[in-house]
Amino acid sequence: MRFFPFLYLLLAANLSLYAQGTSYTRAIDSLITAPGNPRPFSGVIMIRQKGKLRFAKAYGMANNETKMPLKIDDQLSILSNTKQMTAVLVLQEVEKGHIKLDVPIRKYLPALEQSWADTVTVDQLLNHTSGVIMPDRPLAFRPGTSYQYSNAGYALLAQITEHSSGKSYATQIRALFKKHGMTHSLFPDSSNQQNLVMGYRHKADGSVTPVKGIVFSTEQVPFGGMISTAGDLSLWNELLHTGKLLRPETYSLMVHYHTKNSHPVFGPQEIGYGYGLRINDGGKVKEYGHTGYAAEQGFTAVNLYYPASGTSVVILENQAYDNFDIAYFYEAEIRKLVLREM
Repeated sequence: MRFFPFLYLLLAANLSLYAQGTSYTRAIDSLITAPGNPRPFSGVIMIRQKGKLRFAKAYGMANNETKMPLKIDDQLSILSNTKQMTAVLVLQEVEKGHIKLDVPIRKYLPALEQSWADTVTVDQLLNHTSGVIMPDRPLAFRPGTSYQYSNAGYALLAQITEHSSGKSYATQIRALFKKHGMTHSLFPDSSNQQNLVMGYRHKADGSVTPVKGIVFSTEQVPFGGMISTAGDLSLWNELLHTGKLLRPETYSLMVHYHTKNSHPVFGPQEIGYGYGLRINDGGKVKEYGHTGYAAEQGFTAVNLYYPASGTSVVILENQAYDNFDIAYFYEAEIRKLVLREM
């Protein structure tokens, strides 16, 4: 499913678009403007259902200094939502027979100096059970025995896809975006970072630091540095979860989990973690999603998908709060509003 040109023209005009009769508009507007909220909201919210737009609106400023308002099709950092894209590249190589999930990563990264490359598998990197903290440090635990979220693991996965495909990670992901019409999604480099809106870091002392451009290195992008729009990320959900990117049997591996952990956006209960995706199958509706937060980058991001109704919920903010207790306030509340509609 792709956006038609006339829709992008409307989005660019910074209009609020939603289906007549939907309750999202009033509820979300009321939430954003409610007195007593712990912080303001600045970002883009989009809700799509089976390819149809139900809500899309931008709030706040793309640039506080120039007072330029955010637009619905502005490009923001999607942070750790990048991980599911990296996971797809890995799984596409699996489908080609170039990567095996249960093989120690030494096979694909022979120059890696750490001895744990002989025991850590691709599967364990994908679901954060590898124990890898940093490429140059000992493991936190024996591989496969526990869970610890690992950005370094996804940096290694990008290197594995480069070894197996013979192409740089940037080349692979750009080809994937182009093939599937994600024309507003970018691997950041010096030629396109100007497309990214300004990020803002809200520090504990109340000061605000503007952040221009991606602060991550090229090696860090595969775990948290991709640039995209709410529209493209919604399209990504439809592609991924309706069989356009992976074969059914490969996709089933991505959404299967062996371990659980909690995240404040999803509530206090522990939920599963597959390959670059959190899987919540303990409620009344199944939920796939991921979060993204980097105070130093000045962005916050949440991407949710509900397969039963084909609903995508994308929330991208160009601000991040050092006070983690309020970092995901709106994201968690909007998720509750959506769930009440289901």
